Amino acid sequence: MGAVFMGGMQRAFSTGWRDAAKPLITDYMDRLVADLGSPPDVGRAQALASRLPISIRIEGPEVNWQSHPDKPREWRFFEGRANDWLSRTTADGHRVIFGPGTIPWQGAPHGGMFGWITLALLLGLLIGAYAYVRRLLRPLDDIRAGAERFGRGVFDTPIPLRRRDELGDLAGRINTMAHDIEDMLNAKRGLLLALSHELRSPLTRARLNAELLPASGEGSAPRERDALLRDLGEMRDLISDLLESERLASPHAALRREETDLAALVREVAAEMPAAADVQLNLAEGLPTLALDRMRVRLLVRNLLDNALRYSAGASQPPQLSLRAVEGGVLLEVRDFGPGVDPEQLEHLTEPFYRTDGARQRATGGVGLGMYLCRLVAEAHGSQLEVENAEPGLRVKSLWT
Repeated sequence: MGAVFMGGMQRAFSTGWRDAAKPLITDYMDRLVADLGSPPDVGRAQALASRLPISIRIEGPEVNWQSHPDKPREWRFFEGRANDWLSRTTADGHRVIFGPGTIPWQGAPHGGMFGWITLALLLGLLIGAYAYVRRLLRPLDDIRAGAERFGRGVFDTPIPLRRRDELGDLAGRINTMAHDIEDMLNAKRGLLLALSHELRSPLTRARLNAELLPASGEGSAPRERDALLRDLGEMRDLISDLLESERLASPHAALRREETDLAALVREVAAEMPAAADVQLNLAEGLPTLALDRMRVRLLVRNLLDNALRYSAGASQPPQLSLRAVEGGVLLEVRDFGPGVDPEQLEHLTEPFYRTDGARQRATGGVGLGMYLCRLVAEAHGSQLEVENAEPGLRVKSLWT
């Protein structure tokens, strides 16, 4: 505002002020030079310099004098700018140059303090205005911090209500919205638990009854029993995967992190899978421990190994799982040597219910939730799941920090 005001005033005065002041100053300079005489009288020049707030400098063949020899800086400034306004040449060849002199308030004992006091007051006003504006905008900072907390699923600390104006009303409405969202999330969690219990219990009873059926004898009964048990097992796994994917897909998924040796965890999972006995484990020594949810990471490793084993039938060598330290973390990489995947299908492998086989036969794979769960587990830990063709085979890797 100050710069705009000063610039506007300067522009306004510079257009008409020069034309109005130039004839007055020119006539006044002519009268002063005439009063000094020819050649210029030093006594008169000294009297003028002492009476008026101007300085006088005379250069010529006879007289060379200046009224303020202690101000060389001001004279150097005006020497190159002296024109018909401030410079006159007498008939005998002397040049009289007028410049700034001593302004009366500059000689006052505390005259120089006024400028510093004014500057200090301006700075004080600026700081006070900034503090007042910050106080006005402080509720916005509280609202931003509260929105970030609510986005992370932390609802225990509401936004403080510091004012009773529109911003205070907005903060109260956001607190009400957060309370409603928390109630909906709690209801969703309760529904998931109820669904898990209500679906798993009849499936468990059906599987138990099927296992009690006689397995001996000839004919189609044993085959039907085995097929029924297999279907019940797939339904159980499907329900578990669906519930787990729903939990992990929520931005409020709670991880039970604990310090984990990822290499030891991989060995445990591989030992629990009889089909993974031939998997080549390349686990580096001295890997750092990581804060991981052991149950979710076990699910990820198991699904990656199961997927690699499924597509390694008839491959030239068994799948490989490697761990190595990279960029302050641990890089997990699983590779098979199977046929690989078409490049246009790579970006869809981690989508739910997506399978590369167009016929969607159970014999060639599951329901398409394994890689999707792996992606969700990695993202819940702040990592990413990268899938690429290794030629031959498929490579899946993820960096854990």
